[in-house]
Amino acid sequence: MCGISGWIDFQRDLTGERPAIDAMCATMTCRGPDAGGTWVRPHAALGHRRLAIIDLPGGAQPMEAATPDGEVAIVYSGEAYNFTDLRDELRRRGHRFDTDSDTEVVLHGYLEWGPQVAEHLNGMFAFAVWDTRSEQLLLIRDRMGIKPLYYYPTGQGVLFGSEPKAILANPLAEKVVDVDGLREMFAMVKTPRQAMWSGMREVEPGTVVTVDRKGLREHTYWRLRAAAHDDDQQASVAHVRELLDDIVARQLISDVPRCVLLSGGLDSSAITALAGRQLARSGEQVRSFAVDFLGQAENFVPDEMRGTPDTPYVHDVAEHVGSLHQDIVLDPDALADPAVRRATVKARDVPLGMGDLDQSLYLLFKAIRGHSTVALSGESADEVFGGYKWFHDPQVRQAETFPWIAAVRTHSTERAEVLSPDLAAALDLESYVADSYRDAIGSVPVLDGEGDFERRMREICYLHLTRFVRVLLDRKDRMSMAVGLEVRVPFCDHRLVEYVFNAPWSLKTFDGREKSLLRHATADVLPKSVVERVKSPYPSTQDPKYAAVLQRQVADLVAAGDPALSLLDERWLRGTLAQDPARIDPMARFTFERALDLSMWFDIHNPTIKL
Repeated sequence: MCGISGWIDFQRDLTGERPAIDAMCATMTCRGPDAGGTWVRPHAALGHRRLAIIDLPGGAQPMEAATPDGEVAIVYSGEAYNFTDLRDELRRRGHRFDTDSDTEVVLHGYLEWGPQVAEHLNGMFAFAVWDTRSEQLLLIRDRMGIKPLYYYPTGQGVLFGSEPKAILANPLAEKVVDVDGLREMFAMVKTPRQAMWSGMREVEPGTVVTVDRKGLREHTYWRLRAAAHDDDQQASVAHVRELLDDIVARQLISDVPRCVLLSGGLDSSAITALAGRQLARSGEQVRSFAVDFLGQAENFVPDEMRGTPDTPYVHDVAEHVGSLHQDIVLDPDALADPAVRRATVKARDVPLGMGDLDQSLYLLFKAIRGHSTVALSGESADEVFGGYKWFHDPQVRQAETFPWIAAVRTHSTERAEVLSPDLAAALDLESYVADSYRDAIGSVPVLDGEGDFERRMREICYLHLTRFVRVLLDRKDRMSMAVGLEVRVPFCDHRLVEYVFNAPWSLKTFDGREKSLLRHATADVLPKSVVERVKSPYPSTQDPKYAAVLQRQVADLVAAGDPALSLLDERWLRGTLAQDPARIDPMARFTFERALDLSMWFDIHNPTIKL
């Protein structure tokens, strides 16, 4: 996994700037707790923090290769699941290897294929290559954007890092958030390349960014494309299963303990079952973990989002698969602990406001890290197979905006945001979202002869795979890497994504339910209870004690005149503080989460806000 950082400057001699690159690396010690290293030349400084997963003694970075014409160095984050196949191919082409690491394979892949090495990789990755022969930097990111990568042009070169905090540690970077950054923060959209911090950009998934003395340019090596789907129902189900078997087998490769994240839903249960079958072949038992909340199973109340508690289904799967299972049970005090909130806000670099979903995920990962270093997740199956309820809502389908925003507007009469009137007017989020939606729809690939309904469902699937999923993948990466846990996402394998994206909607729902292809491809390895279970999202605590603690914490912020609250509607906020602590409504709780995250963010970064 790991964290990478670097500084390229074509006018300055960086050999005396080692303290700066060390400081950039130090911000990502949590991403790479096992080792760190730097590589400095006159115009390039590269830094790396390592989480050792493959070839523990031999994978140290930065890694370099000597050629007759000069050096080539790499800093790499992620996993190339087909690295053994590539190593065999490169050996046939005359390459020699000194380690068993995938990093060395990627480095030699660059020597063989140049920037096109990305097209040969199957995995999740973000890496930088500095080639002294051409004085050229390449920043390369995986197809789905599983691993993060940011850059900050400086005029004489560029700063880069796995996370914004690495870039912000360099004195050349300013901690400024402008209007567009605030719009991204509050609008529930993900604009390509937008990094929220002014002047900073995000490397787009499936993209190579090249930096040299001529400037900076981009090349997209992968994007979703429309293609005819010729397989019938039986063949489609069989191919999905074939792909999943291969994907899970590849993603179980590790030299350190691994496990699976199990929620009792179809997605995570399928991964758990397939992993269990793969490991059983070598006499191993799959290990699984689930999150739960104190008293949730006994006191669960169905709501519009979640119709059933997870725990009974989790235990059904664990028993059916024979996994070594553990529930991580969290209480309201742990979820509301300011130290935990600080860790999550610091990990994300911006206050994106997912509340207890962030805190519980962080605490789950922290507990898992005591047993395993690698975890497989069911994340992204809903985006790939069409699992969210709003995929099936006619009102949402017809709405001319992002489906997840339309779902909130359709099913809630409460305010979607609680910004101060002046800030709300300055941001004009409604226009911003509308413009972003038009841009997104304009990039959807077209299939000749496709009917209006199938065309619309292709659009909705595309929006989720190119906008919505990136928010969730980023959250998963930040919360897991904050505790040094590598989380792998089998459903983001680009082969599976491409195949299912082009399956017609009628095939994705052929049994009249969501995720038909996945359900039928894995039904033989799952308990009946899970096969028949209705979609339920990642759990959220229902304990009123949690909301009451948040209310007290926000009251303290108001009393202290916390400057972060200037971004929110203070009159409305004070009104929510007057609510009965035992009856705090969802919008009030959301507002409390937002206020506390903003306060923590201001305290951590002391950002300059430019309107």
